[in-house]
Amino acid sequence: MNVSQLAKVELHLHLEGAAPAAFIRQLAHEKNVDIGGIFTPDGGYDFENFIEFLAVYEAATQVLQSPEDFQRLTTAVLAECMANDVVYVESFLSPEFCGGGDLSAWREYLHAIREAAAQAERQHGIIMRGIPTCIRHLGPERAKATARCAAETAGDWIVGFGMGGDEMQGRQGDFAYSFDMAHEAGLHLTSHAGEWGGAASVWQAIEDLRVVRIGHGVQAIEDPALVTELVAREIVLEVCPGSNVALGVAKTLATHPIRALREAGVKVTVSTDDPPFFSTTMRQEYQSLAKVYDWTADDFRDLNATAAAAAFCDEATRGRVLEKLELP
Repeated sequence: MNVSQLAKVELHLHLEGAAPAAFIRQLAHEKNVDIGGIFTPDGGYDFENFIEFLAVYEAATQVLQSPEDFQRLTTAVLAECMANDVVYVESFLSPEFCGGGDLSAWREYLHAIREAAAQAERQHGIIMRGIPTCIRHLGPERAKATARCAAETAGDWIVGFGMGGDEMQGRQGDFAYSFDMAHEAGLHLTSHAGEWGGAASVWQAIEDLRVVRIGHGVQAIEDPALVTELVAREIVLEVCPGSNVALGVAKTLATHPIRALREAGVKVTVSTDDPPFFSTTMRQEYQSLAKVYDWTADDFRDLNATAAAAAFCDEATRGRVLEKLELP
């Protein structure tokens, strides 16, 4: 069986970061915005390290200027998801990029995103849910506006709150106010940690922010006590192997910690993060993991069962997802 064609759950996908380069180029052309410097000669995104990646990412978002742009983006991203057999996806959304953190503007952008998601679900069956995320390197005060946007729109579609951005800026606990606000609104919590900030950043996230999932988290492998704690607390890692290798978090897939973490009993899942930036897809992730680790269809079914159980959606939606995965 070709494991790459299995039905999949993806829990770690940045909406703006999933924008195909051709889509961004076309939008820039329509708006007469010059962002040519962010592309390679063959049309991909051009960066050499994580800081350059953040700069190119934010430059690309400059052409996403209206709710209609985000509606088109959502349609394009979900088409890519469907082409890779993804049946359920949770996408990180940034109120900073959707109205500058203004609540009224955020509601308009969110309505457009949800319209596109609803149309894709009606026509093709793919299910999408949203997780607003604050941007760490913009600081704790800006994060509060994002948390308010998340809290005010929490419900059956906005299901979580998280944090991305430059992991080396400040401490996880600096953002506790925002995470507490989201938690009080009934949102599930996740935060990027253990991608660049070492095991210490994962400890901070689980102790100071009360997260139930960690974005990346792979550097937890450096601390056996932390691995034991993740297992005990059943914290789920949203692992993005292709992204980690592309950015140099791991030198190769063969030396990536995902297998060691899984064998230690940590709950791990597989996602693509910002797939066009890292020249990956969910099918490619599965193909690579199967080739390097000799993982079988049963391994990937187990990973998807973990992801479905860790999804922030309501139980009725989870049941639908399990049916699509053909899991009990």
